[in-house]
Amino acid sequence: MEQTVNTIAGPARTSPAGETRLRAEALTLAYDGRTVAEDLGVVIPDQSFTVIVGPNACGKTTLLRALSRMLKPRKGSVFLDGEVIGSYPAKEVARRLGLLPQSSIAPDGITVADLVARGRYPHQKLLRQWSREDAAVVAGSMRATGVDDLAERLVDELSGGQRQRVWMAMALAQQTDLLLLDEPTTYLDIAHQMDILDLCARLHADQGRTLVAVLHDLNHAARYATHMIAMRDGKVLATGTPDEVVTAANVEEIFELPCTVMPCPETGTPLVIPKADRRAG
Repeated sequence: MEQTVNTIAGPARTSPAGETRLRAEALTLAYDGRTVAEDLGVVIPDQSFTVIVGPNACGKTTLLRALSRMLKPRKGSVFLDGEVIGSYPAKEVARRLGLLPQSSIAPDGITVADLVARGRYPHQKLLRQWSREDAAVVAGSMRATGVDDLAERLVDELSGGQRQRVWMAMALAQQTDLLLLDEPTTYLDIAHQMDILDLCARLHADQGRTLVAVLHDLNHAARYATHMIAMRDGKVLATGTPDEVVTAANVEEIFELPCTVMPCPETGTPLVIPKADRRAG
């Protein structure tokens, strides 16, 4: 996979004095009649790589949907750049915040290049249509995610892992410096999982982008995150650095998994090793 991401750097934005760019206060989140979370509040540190972790159905994706304005809170507010996110026109939100949702459906018969190009839509105006800059951003986004050789292929002909990387390329083509990713490694084999997470780490470290990702793999989260949010039953139980969040006590409380936590021999970040079942072996 291409190691440079210089061609897809986005415009820098700043938050109002004393505030982070993205935060949520006193959220009640629900689908139809089912309440997922109540009185939920989070702060996303600027220029962090924040990873949200927790067991299945704990509210991780629901929180991310609220932060991206895909889900309207029943109560409470999400703030983006000092304003309630719902007060912005949809196109303005898309210029400030990119999103890779968990499940995406491409239009029938669309090529990879055309789908990635749709990431440039928020930047199109009546008097500013397709430009050389747009073409360069799309090409750079496809190179960065390793799908440039698939440009003329139909999306519906691709494997699940290939499609996931194409959607990642489209999110990058939005050229925002705030990027939300819901399980970006879904459908990917271990090598491509690491490629995508390495790319995210470079976007954060080299370009100062703020990333928020939902990940299932706790060891991946601890390896790449600079800030973690751990959830269970619609509540935030722990926040902080990986060293602060990924402890044996927290893992057992949040995931009901007895474990040992030790430094990873490669990175020094917390490594979770589940306790062995005495019946095994």
